[in-house]
Amino acid sequence: MDNTTDGTWDSLSVKLNDNILTTLGELKFTHMTPVQSACIPLFMSNKDVAAEAVTGSGKTLAFVIPIIELLLKREEKLKKMQVGALVITPTRELALQISEVMGQFIQKFPQFTQILLIGGSNPIEDVEKFKDQGRADRFEKLGGTKLRLPLYLVNPPPTGCPLRCLNERYRKFARANIVIATPGRLEDMFRRKADGLDLAASVKSLDVLVLDEADRLLDMGFEASLNTILDYLPKQRRTGLFSATQTQELEKLVRAGLRNPVRITVKEKGVAATAVQKTPSRLSNYYTICRSENKFNNLVAFLRQHKHEKNLVFFSTCACVEYYGRALETLVKKVSVHCIHGKMKTKRNKIFADFRALKSGILVCTDVMARGIDIPDVNWVLQYDPPSSASAFVHRCGRTARIGNQGNALVFLLPMEESYINFLSINQKCPLQKMSPISDVVDVLPKVKAMSLADRAMFDRSMRAFVSYVQAYAKHECSLIFRVKDLDFASLARGFALLRMPKMPELRGKTFPDFAETTVDTDTIRYKDKNREKLRQKMLAEQKEKEKTDLPRKNFIKNKAWSKQKNKKDRRKKMAAKRKHDEGSDVDDEDMKELLNDTRLLKKLKKGHISEEDFEKRITSKAKSKHRAASHGGSGGEDV
Repeated sequence: MDNTTDGTWDSLSVKLNDNILTTLGELKFTHMTPVQSACIPLFMSNKDVAAEAVTGSGKTLAFVIPIIELLLKREEKLKKMQVGALVITPTRELALQISEVMGQFIQKFPQFTQILLIGGSNPIEDVEKFKDQGRADRFEKLGGTKLRLPLYLVNPPPTGCPLRCLNERYRKFARANIVIATPGRLEDMFRRKADGLDLAASVKSLDVLVLDEADRLLDMGFEASLNTILDYLPKQRRTGLFSATQTQELEKLVRAGLRNPVRITVKEKGVAATAVQKTPSRLSNYYTICRSENKFNNLVAFLRQHKHEKNLVFFSTCACVEYYGRALETLVKKVSVHCIHGKMKTKRNKIFADFRALKSGILVCTDVMARGIDIPDVNWVLQYDPPSSASAFVHRCGRTARIGNQGNALVFLLPMEESYINFLSINQKCPLQKMSPISDVVDVLPKVKAMSLADRAMFDRSMRAFVSYVQAYAKHECSLIFRVKDLDFASLARGFALLRMPKMPELRGKTFPDFAETTVDTDTIRYKDKNREKLRQKMLAEQKEKEKTDLPRKNFIKNKAWSKQKNKKDRRKKMAAKRKHDEGSDVDDEDMKELLNDTRLLKKLKKGHISEEDFEKRITSKAKSKHRAASHGGSGGEDV
């Protein structure tokens, strides 16, 4: 797909607002991409749209422009606290990015304002921000960037100036017409009526709903949140679903949320319909094979050779990002290294904005950065760990080679994982070519070990990273290729530069003669952070004191099977003897028969089948006969 494919914006079948065309010119978007030329006219002619296009194809503008156009064409202008458009997206980084693009367009439409509702901030602040209606004379800080509002709305002119009156006018009528949100925070906002925000009432005026990266919304477990949100929204609306892949779950959402949708699938030029390539055509996709203990050495060598470029490095878990990110900060000199993963709460927005602004650098991340994120001028996407799903592989690669630009991607595979190449080629229509061996590879693992010995925090990170990697490997969707039982744990531990093996179920009962543990007692490794070490020492002292004061525990024999332990064997014998004694004390058959006969007589009496007189006669006669039999038996016994 080329950047200049479907003509200029003037060639659209619908006419765009002059201010939108001006903004497109300022941003140097002179030509449309296929997804834009297909979606914009349909959206503007009041059609629901379900669009599938490769990552990096310009989907954001395909819904930002129609949102503004549809809000401009409303017959009844939006009042205070009314929402006209809602964009839901899976991650806060993507929400920030969409908000930035939207801000560039609505700066020429001061009657519109937007509000960003994402995690990582206090929800009460979001409530107040919404109630304040995004006053037009206020900056919105988005991860270190500022939405550009018209100058007269940002810096109020002097009193008496005509622009001052204009400023007051727009400030009075400014509204939060457009909400851009992540599902979790948006669902929370609907439940904030007690805090003074009735969002359910505000969205009754909704004209447009957009679900961006809709398949990812479902993958990340937001289905319940989406269903809750959709219940609040009016049925009479325009809806757009935008994604890079179509899944069965997404198909259910299309049927539930769209009315007679127009389906749009944008394919790469020159690719047959039977074999649709899912990665950008200008992406050079490579793979390299290396053993576990050489994998990190190869990564460091590659990054040292490309330190003047912009690189994304994907790992499978948050713990791996924390561990290897710290190691890369030390090993790759004179390069800015940033880390982002899903467990970061408050730092992510700033880190994302800072990295986007860099000319070169390294972003170490998880799949939280795999979908829809547009980072300018990414040269290489490096997949240190293959993702848990094949579709995520395609989305990771799509962080480069965006909107017709050139880009490169490289995945590191273990020898036993080489069949993954054929799988990707067939399953994802994603061909890869083998990269020649990386040159100047140096063993940096001793330095990483030294970092763990010097700081307990690094040692803790190494252990958590190893455990999380194995757990993630066990959950891989392609379990025929990625099998935990095939992992060489000794080689893997050397690759993680571990000082010793961690305790985990997968390693229980196994020995690793090929792995040499450190001779240093790891309990003596101290934290560099003095306060943290002081706290650890305090906890150790408390634990020792507790062990002294606790009552001595009963010692159980662990080396013998329970069935062979003498005390338990004796106990079993006693229990068996007791049961035998109890069985011997039971009533004999004759007594049991008599008891049953008496019970029957009692039942007959209660039912009225016999009189009380008959009952007493029978009982008395039975007692007399039993007495005679006992007397006869007793005398006979004495004779013997």
